[in-house]
Amino acid sequence: MFIMNHNRMKEEKINLLKNGLTAYAESNELIRLIKRDIKKFELHVHLDETPSGCWFIPLHNKNENAKFFKTDLDQSV
Repeated sequence: MFIMNHNRMKEEKINLLKNGLTAYAESNELIRLIKRDIKKFELHVHLDETPSGCWFIPLHNKNENAKFFKTDLDQSV
């Protein structure tokens, strides 16, 4: 059985976010670790939590808000 190191995976995802790239995580533990580091490094990120995992989308402008990332599906609700 292959076991992934959550801290190593977290560091890879945080590096993606720091470089302006989107990251995705499925496990609750990995999502928790990423959220902790987002606060620690004061990264501006939009979280899109779904039943199957969580997307971390970097906001390139500190004044941007989550409305920028709304989809047509959000408007139909």
